[in-house]
Amino acid sequence: MSAKVVAIVGSYRRGGTIDSAVKIILEGARERGAQTHTVYLTEQHIEFCRNCRECMQTPGEQRGKCAQTDDLETMLQEIEAADAVVLGSPVNCYNVTAIFRRLMERLVGAAYWPWGQNAPRPRTKRRPRKAVLVASSAMPGFLIPLATGAARALRLTAGMLGAKPVGRLWIGLAASEPYHPLPPRTRVRARRLGWKLA
Repeated sequence: MSAKVVAIVGSYRRGGTIDSAVKIILEGARERGAQTHTVYLTEQHIEFCRNCRECMQTPGEQRGKCAQTDDLETMLQEIEAADAVVLGSPVNCYNVTAIFRRLMERLVGAAYWPWGQNAPRPRTKRRPRKAVLVASSAMPGFLIPLATGAARALRLTAGMLGAKPVGRLWIGLAASEPYHPLPPRTRVRARRLGWKLA
């Protein structure tokens, strides 16, 4: 049975650095027999979290359901049926994009936090899915996990989606032109990351 890989793209631009890198990762996964699907957050109706914590009140390992009605539940069901996820966002203002952050905040149902308890705790420590994390920035790529919050945000999101990171792709110096072409070495690395997900 072939693996299923779902990519979540938190970029505002189609054909940009993140979109291009994610496409190559998924190409690599398909080369090894995986089925893939890409979700562009700009095309989803995702409301802001209301901090009502309703999704965090019911105990148990199952993810708490949000009371709001939008595209989140369908997206999460697709991810839960997948074997791997790719999470991608450019760095904006030293972190992931606002649209990616909106998704991230809506994933709090992965934790149990009843009223009166001081802090939330994960519903489960199981992470049955693999994850590849992708970020791009105008700064050199090695600085993304050191000088921004993007790497941590992507890791936290992976954890809330029940995924364990098996690879990372930090793409730097991506602001030299509107549609920065990926360097050959980055393209090779992206394809190999896709192989790991299949």
